[in-house]
Amino acid sequence: MPRHQAVLFDFFGTLTRCVQRGAAHRATADLLGCPPATLTEVLDRTYYERATGRLGDAEATLRWVCRQAGVRPSDAAVRAAVASRHRAVRADTRLRDEAVPLLAALRHRGVRTGLVSDCTHELPAFLPQLAVAPLLDVRVFSVQVGSCKPDPALYLAACHRLGLAPADCLYVGDGGSQELTGAERAGLTAVRLAAPDLADHMVFNADRSWHGPVLTSLAEVLDLVDPLPAGVG
Repeated sequence: MPRHQAVLFDFFGTLTRCVQRGAAHRATADLLGCPPATLTEVLDRTYYERATGRLGDAEATLRWVCRQAGVRPSDAAVRAAVASRHRAVRADTRLRDEAVPLLAALRHRGVRTGLVSDCTHELPAFLPQLAVAPLLDVRVFSVQVGSCKPDPALYLAACHRLGLAPADCLYVGDGGSQELTGAERAGLTAVRLAAPDLADHMVFNADRSWHGPVLTSLAEVLDLVDPLPAGVG
């Protein structure tokens, strides 16, 4: 593979371990007066509508979800449920053990890093509190850009903020949201992370027809960038 000046990462399932909705989401459903199964069905069905940010802020989006679910909670309940959902999504987020060491090693090699994530309002709110945050040079969130992968706008926004051409960037993702196909169409080199835990990962619109390079560990990304110059350690 060519020398890459930057590596862009997906977040959920790539910098994190597999994601499933945990028990904390039940509290959100209870606050809204909504059966948990109904709330889950609506959240799954409307993921991309919510992840574009076009429904408004977190509170407006959750009100819209409630209408889809056929419930009409009070204003106070919605506000409490927004905070509850934030806690629940954060609880589902477990960074891979390799994530921080890898990002630090890339920085040590002079390779810039970035995040390109399909997400709802919660991730931009809690990402600054995660250990990976200071090691990411750019962060591009679908909920802020207004479109989701595989739209080239997300990848190109990251490249633009880095001041690099797409051909200078490597993209690493688990393959959700047709992200690998999208990255290649935008001009980046793409590799798929197929770590064993991802068999249980919650994924939408998987990139099942993509057949490119595959990594089984996030740490293998270091093998795709130039080694350190002799004498540097």
